Amino acid sequence: MRQLKQLFWIFLFSFIGELLSLISPFPVPGSVIGMVLLFIALHFKWVKLVQVEEVGNWLTDNMAIFFVPAGVGLMTNFGILGDIWWQLLVTIFITTTLMIAFVAYIVQRIKRRTDDKLQNTSVSKEAV
Repeated sequence: MRQLKQLFWIFLFSFIGELLSLISPFPVPGSVIGMVLLFIALHFKWVKLVQVEEVGNWLTDNMAIFFVPAGVGLMTNFGILGDIWWQLLVTIFITTTLMIAFVAYIVQRIKRRTDDKLQNTSVSKEAV
């Protein structure tokens, strides 16, 4: 029964995300909107982690199952993809490179900020 309640919360946020996706002028998938809403609800403790933790862990542990339909879809459309494979390869290369650079930039900024805070607290402790 506990797992059904946890699954209910996840499906509820997914459903709300789908509804918002239908009325939204932006092309964002409803599942993404739903998970962002669930994240916000967890952050502000409107939903407690215990209410979704067990089923959420099971879903992430078995995530490979959810890629099977996408893989089958790719194989059934292989003729279409075979004509544009080089464009896909270039796109994947460029976006991967940009994502690595973006993540590296963010990590460096966070590291600098935490290093500055550590230096400030150590200087203020020495002054006392």
